This record gives sequence, C-alpha cells and structure tokens, in this order.
Amino acid sequence: MNRLTVKKYLGGREFLKRFLLIAMPIAVQNGITNFVNMLDNLMVGQLGTYQMNGVSIVNQINLIPYLALFGAMAGAGIFTAQFYGSGDSEGIKYTFRFKLCVFVLLVTGAIAVTMLFGGDLITLFLHSENTADVEMTRKYGLDYMGIVMWSLIPFGMCQVYVSTLREVGETVVPMKAGLAAVVVNIVMNWVLIFGRFGLPAMGVKGAALATILARISEWAIVAVWLHTHVGRYSFVRGLLRSMHIPAKLIGRVTVKCIPLIINESLWAFGITMLTQSYSTRGLDAVAGVNICSTLSNVFSVFFIAAGDAIAIMIGQLLGAGRMEEARSSDRILCTYSVLGSAGMGLIMAVCAPFYPLLYNTTPDVRRLATMLLLIAAVMLPVDAYTSAAYFTLRSGGNTFVTFLFDGFYMLLVVVPIAYVLSRFTSLPIIPVYLLCRSSEMIKSLIGFVLLRKGVWVNNIVENMT
Repeated sequence: MNRLTVKKYLGGREFLKRFLLIAMPIAVQNGITNFVNMLDNLMVGQLGTYQMNGVSIVNQINLIPYLALFGAMAGAGIFTAQFYGSGDSEGIKYTFRFKLCVFVLLVTGAIAVTMLFGGDLITLFLHSENTADVEMTRKYGLDYMGIVMWSLIPFGMCQVYVSTLREVGETVVPMKAGLAAVVVNIVMNWVLIFGRFGLPAMGVKGAALATILARISEWAIVAVWLHTHVGRYSFVRGLLRSMHIPAKLIGRVTVKCIPLIINESLWAFGITMLTQSYSTRGLDAVAGVNICSTLSNVFSVFFIAAGDAIAIMIGQLLGAGRMEEARSSDRILCTYSVLGSAGMGLIMAVCAPFYPLLYNTTPDVRRLATMLLLIAAVMLPVDAYTSAAYFTLRSGGNTFVTFLFDGFYMLLVVVPIAYVLSRFTSLPIIPVYLLCRSSEMIKSLIGFVLLRKGVWVNNIVENMT
C-alpha cells in the first residue's frame, strides 16, 4: 500500500489527533458507563437468575424511550453542530430550547405508558412451562420498573446538556460527569443492593434507586459547568430566560427530528422484538442474551464514540461549507471505526469463554452466553461500518434516508427474520441469533452505496437565523 493510499484512508497525524481528542473522551465515558452497567448486571446476577432476568427485561423495555430521546437530541443536534461550524450562537440557543421541549413531551409519555402497561410489557418476554419461574421473574421486573422509570427525568435532562456540549466540541466535561456518575452508581449499588452501613438490603429496588442517584449527579455536574462558563460559550447567556424559538426554525428542526425520533423508536422496538423472539426459546435464552448484550455494550464503545465524532466533525465541516473536505474526512473516519472495532472484537472473543463464569447461573446459560459472545465479536466491525454510515447520513440532515437505512431496515428485514425463525422453526437460539445478526452485512453494503453517492453532503443552516 503506497503512501497516498494510506493518507487517503488513514489521514495524517493531525487529523488522527483531532479525531482522538473528540472520540476518546466519549469512548471513555461510554466505556465506563457500560462497564458500570456490567457491574450492575453482575451485582444483580449475584441475587439469582430471576432477579437478573427481571432487570434485563425492564432495561430492554426502557431502551425504547431512551433511544427516542437520543433521536430527538440527535435531530436538533444536526443543527447545533452546523450552527457551531458557521459561528451562529443564537441558533445553538434555539436548538437547546427545542431539545428541552421535546424532552418534556417524550419523558411524560414514557412514564405514563410504563405506569399503565408496565406489567403487560414484562409478560411479553416470559415464556416458560414453569409458572413459578414466570411469576418470580415478573415480580422482580415490576419491583425494578416501579422505581427506575423515574430515572428518565434526570437522564433526559442530562442528554439535553451533554449532547449540546459534544456538538460544540466539548467532550471532556461530559466524560468527567460520567466518571462521577459511575462512582455514585458503583457505591450506591453496593450499599443499596446488598444492604451496607446499616441500611436494609433492597435487591433490585436498590439497583434502581442507585441508577436514579447516578443520573442526577451526572446532570447536575454538566448543567452547573455549562451555566458557569458563559464567557466561553456565548449561547449560554440568556439561555433559559425565555423559551423563544423562531417559528421557521421550529418547523425545520421538527421536520428533521421526527424521522430520527421514529427511527430510534423503531430501532429500539426492533431490538425489543428481537429479544422477545429470542425469549421464546426459554428463560435460559433470556439470561444468555442478557449476558452477551452486557459485555457487547462494553466493546461497542469505540465505534459509538467514532460515530459521535463523525456527527461532530462532519457536521461542522458541512455547516462551514467545506463539502469536499467533509467527503474525504468521512472516508477516513469510517476506516478508523472499522479498524478499531476489529481490534475490540478480537479482545472480546478472547474474553468470551471467561466472562459468563462471573454470573451465579447454570452451566447451560454460561455455555450459551459464550457462543453468543463469539458471534457478536465477529460482527463488531460490520456493526462499526453501519454505525459510521448512520452518523454520516445524519450529519447532513438527510434524516428520512437515515430512517429508511436504520429503523425501517430493522422493522422490514431483521424483525421478520427473527419472528419467522422463532415462531415457525424449531431452530435453537444460537442459529436464530446468528442468522439475525448476519443480516447486518446487507445493511452495511447499502450504507456503502449511500455514502459513495453523497446523499448526505448538505448545508442545512445557511441563512437560517
């Protein structure tokens, strides 16, 4: 490979340094957060399989409002990044307020649905001939859900602040806030789950309460920091003095937001349906998939951080009108994401036989989890490319194409595969999981074509405010 080819796909030292300055704090924050989620999962797993499955099912259900919030923040964030690239501080102020309004609507709706239909949602995942197993799992799920649903409030507020900070290039402060939340989560999990310092052992309820305390601490840190740095970020001045947003901008942002909110909701719904399909193979499958997902999330942090870096770096270039530079930069960033994730996949494959041994569960569940982890490790570079394609499409504001590529594909292709295999065949969980995950290869090819065509190369904030 000659020097020009290397530079074409890997860039220069300065480019790599800029990428790492943005991506690594995000990767560290997400990595530690997922590592703590893994510890949380392990602590609950020490209580027993019923508790672990109950908490796992609720977390799967909660994925839908979490990702709907992510979609809303991302839709407005497309404008924030491009406003920042064009030097428009008033535009950033308006998108921040827009995020606040959407947060209130989404969180209110999610909590209402959970309170009304939480038990029915949990029951969808319970498939076992043993009625006692089903009832115990449902009980612990409801105990956990009744408390953890309130964490949506500080979580959503935190996302409003963290997403804005990242879009203007500040990734270190959210990382520090995440680290503080991690410490709170670990300590409070240990205290509340098992009962330390004279407090009663609360089990899964303690895990839920610890999550709320961690979310509040993270939100408080980023909010206080931003509002005490008015000199550095002029958009903070008068930020909450009113909720005025120009009608023209509300319309434009809403048009971009709605496909992303629908996309993230459908994608989360799709993941939930996949888990529900896997659960038809019994509670052992639920436990195995939960163990696999927990470790997979830890090893996915690199390509997720790379995706955030793509959204920030490419969005700012597009907002500044530097279109050709955006194209070449995106190609390099996609390469970083795939190569980094290939390395993470190799490490994950090495860990696969040992990680399930940490759980207080049966040998059958441990063997199943190991096989699922090996499949997930092989698929990690493919996941990285599809993620990079998703964030690239989103950075240019082409949210309808993004929706077709991501959420629509999940609902049209992946979910039907899982449904047919789980309902109309007798295949065990491992080949069902393998076939469902392999469908990502088709999606990655579609992403490659869309990126080459340049449908994402757009400046959507020119003369906006």
